Amino acid sequence: MTEQVVSLLKGLPAEAVVFLIATVPIAELRGAIPWALTPPPLGGGLSWQEAYIWSVMGNLLPVPFLLWLLEPLSERLRRWGPMDRFLGWLFARTRRRGKLVERYGPLGLVLFVGVPLPVTGAWTGAVAAFIFGVPFRRALPAIAFGVMLAGVVVTLASLGVLGAVRALF
Repeated sequence: MTEQVVSLLKGLPAEAVVFLIATVPIAELRGAIPWALTPPPLGGGLSWQEAYIWSVMGNLLPVPFLLWLLEPLSERLRRWGPMDRFLGWLFARTRRRGKLVERYGPLGLVLFVGVPLPVTGAWTGAVAAFIFGVPFRRALPAIAFGVMLAGVVVTLASLGVLGAVRALF
């Protein structure tokens, strides 16, 4: 997915590409940071600091809009059969994966977003906040902290630091 986004954004500065990759669901910063740290022509060739900052900012951009719009949008979309089935599937899947959020609220949301596993990023975190009724004023900082935490983990993993630490122990 990251390669497809990058091919659409040819000609833009690497910082803009990283920012935009991080806004895309599924890729998010898990795709943006490794691409940013990869030397050109295959990647952006950014420093780890630039990769982290641009990725976190891009990943956070859609969050407030998702938190504001999920309820009215889902109510409207559920009137149409195929979307009702899709949203039913998405929400059921998020409920199954969102036990941390259900049990611990905002703290669970931090962990849910912050542990960079497949399909546990900012987008899914916003859906989980909506499903479990975490209020906006608590959900936004929790998701932001989770994104920053995930950014640290992905940056360290991309730089090989986690592998080096594992080799020591």
